[in-house]
Amino acid sequence: MKRTKVIDALKSTAYGSDICVKGWVRSKRGSKGIFFIALNDGSTIKSMQIVGEDTNFDEETIKRITTGACLSVVGKLVESPAAGQASEIQAAEIEILGDCES
Repeated sequence: MKRTKVIDALKSTAYGSDICVKGWVRSKRGSKGIFFIALNDGSTIKSMQIVGEDTNFDEETIKRITTGACLSVVGKLVESPAAGQASEIQAAEIEILGDCES
């Protein structure tokens, strides 16, 4: 799948379509079986929010996702229910391209 830059993904309104973004983790947090990743590729100051369910990914992969890690994420572009952002990506696949020690 062709990579989409974060700046273009943030502008897109093609909700429901599959998308691939690559970049570095700015932050990661989790809550009740769901994790949130702020992913940035340098194309804009803003980050794309990635949302994933812990049950869809193995525990080791989730542990390796730390600030500074380089990821490739494939998922669906959806309208964000949260304030402050128009869209987010519901992750279907996450590939760790490079680890970053904490």
